[in-house]
Amino acid sequence: MTEAKRPERTKVSAVLVLMLVQGFCAAFFLADVLSDFIEEPAAMLLRPHFLLELLANLGLVAGVVFEAAYLVRLLRRQAHAERALSVASGALQEVMEGYFEDWRLTPAEADVAAFTIKGFTIAEIAALRGSAEGTVKTHLNAIYRKAGVQGRGQLVSLLIEELLGGPLLRPEVATASG
Repeated sequence: MTEAKRPERTKVSAVLVLMLVQGFCAAFFLADVLSDFIEEPAAMLLRPHFLLELLANLGLVAGVVFEAAYLVRLLRRQAHAERALSVASGALQEVMEGYFEDWRLTPAEADVAAFTIKGFTIAEIAALRGSAEGTVKTHLNAIYRKAGVQGRGQLVSLLIEELLGGPLLRPEVATASG
């Protein structure tokens, strides 16, 4: 289990425990109201305290039911968002690999390009690859040349445009600013 999911599961577990406690309390109080009603059915209906206790119980039960439905909805929404993020992440990886093949990047260049796209600095890439910063810069120059871009921003933009299905700027805007 990833570190990010552990706190989420803890929160869900805490909410479930609280809902169980609320459910137990609702059942206890409902049993108390029912036993009072069984003892004196006609007299209880006229007592404001009994009616207030009955309404409070119904509110507690309704709250537990609402919380359960809301929790299920939130968990479904979270699962949907995680699936969408996974698909997007996989799509980005596929787009990157496709471009790397088209540009005929060496394995080392592809590695450096992937780290660059993920936002790592030259120093961080060098440390991760166990190479000199000068080597990373040489790889970056080759990547930019092969990709036909001027730098990191254009490289990332190229991939985002592919994922979004078209250029980020309309052609007339791009030509006016360029």
